[in-house]
Amino acid sequence: MAIEFYDVKIRQKVSIQEKDVKKVTFTTKNGQTRYGLRAKTSDGRNLTKFISKTEWDKLPLPVG
Repeated sequence: MAIEFYDVKIRQKVSIQEKDVKKVTFTTKNGQTRYGLRAKTSDGRNLTKFISKTEWDKLPLPVG
């Protein structure tokens, strides 16, 4: 199954295969935890997608 990310450089949505996506958490200055997904494009650029905690918990992806 593919996950959709928004590529800022080309200004389009791109689909990345689940095997190339990792779950990550970000901590803000205020101590709030944000949940997201990280992937790389074929030419090596990073893509980030912020998602809810419930969605983050459901996805069977590696944490990295």
